[in-house]
Amino acid sequence: MNGNNALEALQTGQWKIFYPENNGREGLFMNVQALLLAAIGQNEPWVLRLPSATFGVLTVCGFFLLLYELALVSKIERRFGLAAFGAFFMATSFWHINFSRIGFRAIMAPFFIVWAIYFILLAFRKRWFRAALLAGAALGLGMYSYIAYRVMPLLLLLFIRPFRHKREFWHIAFGVAAVAFIVFLPIGLYFISHPADFMGRTSQVSVFSSPTPASDLLKNIGLTLAMFNFRGDGNWRHNIAGAPEVFWPVGVFLLVGLIIAIRRRTLFDWMMLFWLFLAFLPVVISNEGIPHALRSILMIPPVFGLAARGAVWLYEFLDHRIRSRELLRGLIIVSAILLFLEAYNAYFVVWAKNQNVRNAFAANYVDIGREINSLPVNSPKYVVVRSGGVDVRGIPMPAQTVMFITDSFLPEDRMAKNIFYFTDADYAKLAPLSPGAHVFFID
Repeated sequence: MNGNNALEALQTGQWKIFYPENNGREGLFMNVQALLLAAIGQNEPWVLRLPSATFGVLTVCGFFLLLYELALVSKIERRFGLAAFGAFFMATSFWHINFSRIGFRAIMAPFFIVWAIYFILLAFRKRWFRAALLAGAALGLGMYSYIAYRVMPLLLLLFIRPFRHKREFWHIAFGVAAVAFIVFLPIGLYFISHPADFMGRTSQVSVFSSPTPASDLLKNIGLTLAMFNFRGDGNWRHNIAGAPEVFWPVGVFLLVGLIIAIRRRTLFDWMMLFWLFLAFLPVVISNEGIPHALRSILMIPPVFGLAARGAVWLYEFLDHRIRSRELLRGLIIVSAILLFLEAYNAYFVVWAKNQNVRNAFAANYVDIGREINSLPVNSPKYVVVRSGGVDVRGIPMPAQTVMFITDSFLPEDRMAKNIFYFTDADYAKLAPLSPGAHVFFID
């Protein structure tokens, strides 16, 4: 669907702030995908995923800088170690790697909030107004990323107490807010005129629409808390089904870091705890697919920030007990290699080679599209969509993959390529097929 909206924007020139199909999506990611499709000229899945990889890598870079800056402001020792641990844990996390390699717009949400908070800290510490402008831009652009992001600007409340007495605090705060508002304004105006799109599927999957909201909410809280160290998302598209979202040694660091944060309560600790809480809310109030790794994507930075806090504590603990610096460095190097190998094995071996992953990504629909591309243009190609899904201009959602691969989303392209789409009911009413016609079924 993303790819087809991107292709339509390229062909028609109608670039949108919000694309309403498939329950609605903020348009920034699709528009970036459109630019890449135009530059590369191939209707291939990897092109749609390339922006995700870029945002994912840049999030890791920004996270290192953010952790270092937070540790500096919070007067935490071993700032470089803390930042390095956190960034490395994120970079070797299956959770983050996976969503950095899927064409979902949600990967932009942690990217924008990480860089926004980093630039705000830089602006307050150095009284650098240009950083405030960058922070406001990142904060506002995050509103074009993913619905769960909309609570994240509340993180800015944490800066009032430690920085309010600094000179130029209110000038910087106003600059951040003004730029963020200006950037947000186009999609804000769109939501005012299309209020139903603002909520999206929220009302449909809300726990408060359940006959037993209280018990469901408690259940969701329990399942979401357990997903880090015990049982994670069962959807193969999001995870090695049922595996914890965090590799167990990092999960232990997370628990240690959580205890330290609750006890010490520096700005670093408050930021990680409040961030985790805000990102936790959109997950537990939904009542679909819990635990849900995708909807929890904004929890990734605070989870690995707290894990880094725990890892630094362990390092300091060992530093006081192991006299040999070489041995301690060796332990860190071996641990880093093991984390790297575990991430590689989890993603490229255990997960990628599992048949369930192929099914979760509907690879057979891609095969149908490529087979259609191999046929002569003058041969009629009938695609019958038997699988259910959200209606997209009269055809169920599963047809979108074939349409993207064959570049047949728009009616004029279908006519030019002799490709015809039918629901199962419409196909049953069809007159005898044209001679030499090829029929494909999307089940």
